[in-house]
This record gives sequence, C-alpha cells and structure tokens, in this order.
Amino acid sequence: MKDWIIYSIGFLAQILFSSRLIVQWITSEKQRKVSSPKAFWILSLIASFLLFIYGYLRLDFAIMLGQSLTYYIYIRNLQLQGEWGKFPKIIQYLLFVVPVLIVVFYYNNNKIDVELLFQNADIPAWLLTLGIVAQVIFTLRFVYQWIYSERNKASVLPLGFWILSLIGACLILTYAIIRKDPVLFIGHLFGVVIYARNTYLIQQATD
Repeated sequence: MKDWIIYSIGFLAQILFSSRLIVQWITSEKQRKVSSPKAFWILSLIASFLLFIYGYLRLDFAIMLGQSLTYYIYIRNLQLQGEWGKFPKIIQYLLFVVPVLIVVFYYNNNKIDVELLFQNADIPAWLLTLGIVAQVIFTLRFVYQWIYSERNKASVLPLGFWILSLIGACLILTYAIIRKDPVLFIGHLFGVVIYARNTYLIQQATD
C-alpha cells in the first residue's frame, strides 16, 4: 500500500483523537470543571480503530498494542453514560466484532506475522521497548479511569487519568521523534497541552 494512504489513515485517526480533546476541553472550560462528554468516547472509538489499522500497516506493534487495550474501555464508558444502547443494534454488533476480524487479518498462512511485528529493521529492540512502555503507561490511564468510573457508577475523568496521560504522551513524543513518525508526533504534541490544562483545572477545583 502506498505511503500517502497509510499516513492519511494515521492522520485522520489523530485528527479524530484531537477533536475529542477539543470537545472535552471546550465542555470543561464552559463548566469550569473536567467533564466526560459522550462525543469524547464516540470519537475515541472511531479513532482507535483507524490508528490500529495504521499501526498494522506501519508494522508497529507498539501502536497496535495501545489501541487494542483501550477499545472496549471506550465502549464501556458509553454504556455507563447510557449512550451505547442508543446505537443501532447492527452498529453495536459490528463494533464488537471488528476487533476479532482485525485479529483474523493478522494471520498469514494461519500464523501471526511475528517476524514482521517484532523484527522490523526500522525499529530496533530498545526503541520497540520504549514504544511499548510508553503505550502501556498511556493505556493505563484508561484502565485507571475505567476502575474509577466503575466504583463511582459514572463515566468520570479523574486527576490520575490526566497525570498518566501527560507522562505517557511525553514518552510517546520521544518515541515519535526517534521513529520519525509525524502522525504520532503531531497528535501527541497537541494532547500534552490539553492534558496539562485539565490537570490544572482539577487541582484548581480541589484547592
């Protein structure tokens, strides 16, 4: 597949990720507190799918790992907000089945392309390790958010979520610079500003 098509998919995903942050940021500024609007989770779900495809086309396991770990957390937050049931049944089924179809797509002659994913000449072992660690930390924010929301029986974006976002984004930026990946760099550079702003809003509200 041509590079411009692959990068277009990646940039579209990052545009959607950035859009969710803008929506969340504007909503939070209006309410003077950090909020969790439904559009944030809908855009997250669509963007996650696209970025997963981008990661596969780039043979970048770190990117795919990050998206696969958060996909169903986005769906769960829509359920907690009572929005998931408003989706047409066929859309719900497709969103649940798509990840399985992607896993099937991974296979080449009935086995996963391990060599392609873990022995990419463009990503040495130390850089792949950095990317995986960065994605794990960045993903843990949603695991933390999910547990926090389940305990509170409501979709909430707590302080810990934004702190983990900030740390993870900085690590991913480092990975993107070394990897020379414009999609990751542009997407997370903008995110760092929003994460820092939301951290400030929460701390200001608790003072």
